[in-house]
Amino acid sequence: MPSAPTSTGFLGLIRPPEEPDTTADAAASTPERDAALDGARAAFLDFGIRRTTMNVISRRSGVSPATLYRWYGSKDGIVAAVALREIRRFLAEIDAHADAMAPPEEQLAEVTVMVARGLREQPLLQRLIETEPDDILPRLTTHGWPIIAAGAEYLTGHIQRLIDEGHIAQFDPAPLAEILARVTHSLLLTPQTSLRLGDDETIRFEAREAFRWLLRSVEGTPS
Repeated sequence: MPSAPTSTGFLGLIRPPEEPDTTADAAASTPERDAALDGARAAFLDFGIRRTTMNVISRRSGVSPATLYRWYGSKDGIVAAVALREIRRFLAEIDAHADAMAPPEEQLAEVTVMVARGLREQPLLQRLIETEPDDILPRLTTHGWPIIAAGAEYLTGHIQRLIDEGHIAQFDPAPLAEILARVTHSLLLTPQTSLRLGDDETIRFEAREAFRWLLRSVEGTPS
């Protein structure tokens, strides 16, 4: 199973890359911290990030403001922890549904479908894009490299596993993984397309054919 990317990459979701990572284990799962992040997530969905205060999060979660500040340092720290937990759960769900016995192009196509569906249906991400575009869009565009890097790291691990298990000939998976991450990132920001991507089945078909061609190309085998 591919390992999840490090927290540094994930934090690009909510802070520009020049800002330091001060929440290394902020999304660690304990009942108390889960309650804090559940309350913060609910408040962000209801009010957006701008209008959510530490006191609101405290009331929603039942965790005192003093404890929230001790754990996360600031509201930005809580936003970072919520984003990190959302992505960890997202990647864990993809891993849980992956069929390790399927052909490589089928596995990668299924990952593509799950990523596309997950981004399309991710309530917090869609809420922020709709209601706070001035805040979220710079994190996804001019400061979007950490997100691409996190996706590329995950895909590199996934492809490397296929190589290690003998399903694909040996090659450096990092360039291909970054290309795939960039394509996915582009579709997130600009979902309108001339490609036939209207539903999961067409996404699966197009992705499977594309991966079959890509894998043959990187392996140097004729199509």
